[in-house]
Amino acid sequence: MSGPTDSDYALKSSNVRLVDAPVLNYLPPRSRSYAPGIAVIGAGGISSAHLDAYRDAGYDVRVICNRTLAKAEERRNAFFPQAEITSDIEAVLNRDDIEIVDITTHPEVRYAMIERALQSGKHVLSQKPFVLEVDAGLRLVELAEKLNLKLAVNQNGRWAPHLSYMREAVKGGLVGEIVSCHVGIHWNHGWIKGTTFETNHHLVFQDFAIHWFDFLVSLIGDRASSVVATNMRAVGQVVAPPLLAQALVQFEGGQASFVFNGATKYGPLDCTYICGTKGSLVSTGPSLGTQSVELWTERGVARPELVGTWFNDGFRGAMGELMCAIEDDRAPLHNARDNLASIALTTAAVRSAVEGNIVQIF
Repeated sequence: MSGPTDSDYALKSSNVRLVDAPVLNYLPPRSRSYAPGIAVIGAGGISSAHLDAYRDAGYDVRVICNRTLAKAEERRNAFFPQAEITSDIEAVLNRDDIEIVDITTHPEVRYAMIERALQSGKHVLSQKPFVLEVDAGLRLVELAEKLNLKLAVNQNGRWAPHLSYMREAVKGGLVGEIVSCHVGIHWNHGWIKGTTFETNHHLVFQDFAIHWFDFLVSLIGDRASSVVATNMRAVGQVVAPPLLAQALVQFEGGQASFVFNGATKYGPLDCTYICGTKGSLVSTGPSLGTQSVELWTERGVARPELVGTWFNDGFRGAMGELMCAIEDDRAPLHNARDNLASIALTTAAVRSAVEGNIVQIF
């Protein structure tokens, strides 16, 4: 009786046939004819990505609102010279020509703005994290549903070309049932020095890792059952929040892992791997904007040539999908109710890191 071979132990590589990549609908969606007036509330750093994407897409941004008017003026001059600027949120919400409000402020002040926008009859695109507590998010979701309004979350990573293609491959059954999802991100997050982001101790989980927690949710829904997580300071880091974070997630019949190193000065690396019962997907590259995807199945390996980048296709996709959902009167892919599962996973990871325990997700 012969024993196991090198191939049985995965010690030997084999030639794999290169096959044509499936054509999948991964690009940012666009409405057929719906072209609403849009107001952007909040002219902070991330708003430039929103406005740049909207300008390129030809969206109708009519108002930019910010507490400091000079900042709104700066954004207006850079992206939408014909837009009006104001520091008066109520004036914006009272305008009949504004149908969608894009709220880009920090989460601490965003809840009241979302609530007021919905009460004013506006559809809302909320920056992520949507809320910091699931119960608060549920209240806003129920308010939007009661008023028959669309409430979406700017989880713009859903339209990053590599993540979007992989999600659509999973959705199309190309890799079967998900067995595992493993993410490793190594980058330099030191740019937050001196910014308001530095005041958030759990910044890596709440503001960065949430993209990949949401990506997992887009694959498995609300099936995550538990999470154990840690975070700590990296040797030599100079910013306040811990830049090292990791999490292990369990779901029925599967597992996921997330490793984040925001203190990588040289040789950045971004890798996402999905294993299914019928195939696997892998995406690697030096950054979030430069990725190469492979789809492995019994047919062989496919290497799709993807177009676009996370910035700013992700932002165009977030607004475009909301517009399509309004036009078709359906729930957007990034609807706030489904996003509660992403919030629950993120909240559980933070709690686990604080308590040092496995946290169950209900």
